[in-house]
Amino acid sequence: MTTPSVACPTCGKSVPWTPESTWRPFCSQRCRFIDLGEWLDESRRIPEVAATADSDVLVEQAPQDWEVESSERYPRRPN
Repeated sequence: MTTPSVACPTCGKSVPWTPESTWRPFCSQRCRFIDLGEWLDESRRIPEVAATADSDVLVEQAPQDWEVESSERYPRRPN
C-alpha cells in the first residue's frame, strides 16, 4: 500500500500524509508561516457570497429577538 501524499499549498512540493509529517499539509514550518502571513495580510481570503433576492427575503422573515417569547429562549427546567 502506497502512502498518500498531498502537494504543499505554498510551494507545491509533495508531502506524505503520515503522522511523521509534522507540518502537513505543508512541507515545512517556513511554508506554513508563509501561508499564515498571506491570510493575515489578506492576500488570501474566502470570497464573499453575493446576496441574492431570495436570501434577503429569508433574512427579513427571521424573527427578531424581541419577537421570540422569553419561554422559547429560556425554557423552564423541570423541578
